[in-house]
Amino acid sequence: MALRRHVLVTAAVALAAPTLLRAQHHGHHSGQFERLNQPGRIDLPEIHAQQAVSDSPAPRAAKAGAWRARAPLPIPRTEMAWAVAYRNRVHLVGGYAEQRVDKPYHHAYDPRTDRWEELPQLPRGANHVGVATLGDRLYAFGGFIEQNRTPHDEAFRFDGARWERVRRLPEACGAMACIALGSRIHLIGGAIGSDWRRSIDWHIVYDPASDRYEKRQPLPVARDHIGIVVVGPSIHVIGGRVDSFHTNSSLHHSYDAQADRWVARTPMPTPRSGHGCVLYRDQVFVMGGEGTNRVFGQNEAWDPVADRWVSHAPMLTPRHGMGAVVIGDEIIVAGGGPQMGGGVKSAINESFTLA
Repeated sequence: MALRRHVLVTAAVALAAPTLLRAQHHGHHSGQFERLNQPGRIDLPEIHAQQAVSDSPAPRAAKAGAWRARAPLPIPRTEMAWAVAYRNRVHLVGGYAEQRVDKPYHHAYDPRTDRWEELPQLPRGANHVGVATLGDRLYAFGGFIEQNRTPHDEAFRFDGARWERVRRLPEACGAMACIALGSRIHLIGGAIGSDWRRSIDWHIVYDPASDRYEKRQPLPVARDHIGIVVVGPSIHVIGGRVDSFHTNSSLHHSYDAQADRWVARTPMPTPRSGHGCVLYRDQVFVMGGEGTNRVFGQNEAWDPVADRWVSHAPMLTPRHGMGAVVIGDEIIVAGGGPQMGGGVKSAINESFTLA
């Protein structure tokens, strides 16, 4: 098993560095960034031009689509929960903000009015919180209380007005992928540890009706910072890192809940982690992410019918550790880091559409 995992991981790591993105000036960048270790707004860091990449090995889509700037976040943030759509708004929970890595912030964005609202804060601040919506509730699981390490095991549920605690996780974990399928929430992958942080192949389901967790077939290769979507009856898990972004993955697996079985699918063209991943117009779109001395702007889409990846218009501002959500006919991508690591946060908010 160890040998098989090593072979899979090795095959998933990027073999060639993509072309660097040429430095561009965007008026909406001004003053929308902040360093983790120093207060005060700054402009887009110069290192962004050295690390940002957007070339994709996938063929170009016939319709590339377009991005546009939207209202920035109230405060620069990164490494929060992977965003969720709740009551037709984008919700961002926890993350790095204001020189802390354990902030309990909770912001919601309405693309119809192009406005942000601050909502009741998460009972326990953390970064890399796992979030999902089911029915009329937003759920938050675990997260790290130090910088991308030292997870906690608490879990919460939000009803639109207040948070309440639900059953603790079986094990403290952060950076897991969470998504609802049927009447349960699947929690997949993630990372544990403090002095020695490592990825896990965890796969459990949470049943809100019984407030209990059950084990399911583990993820074939342990990893965290992965993308997750539901396509028809199946969960798809895409990319992620094996312990570190130095060993990013292009792996793509789908999970059949009825058979409790994972199946290998066509890999993502650009190996990465900390990326956005959504189902939009019946295709799986993956944008952004991070790697060794790289922050990705690639926007690649997988067509489940044709089983084919293509590339679309890259992000205006390549970022990682950000939220990505579909509201109406737009993909909203808010916050995130403009350079490798969590040293700089952004308030950047941009949206993509094929129209």
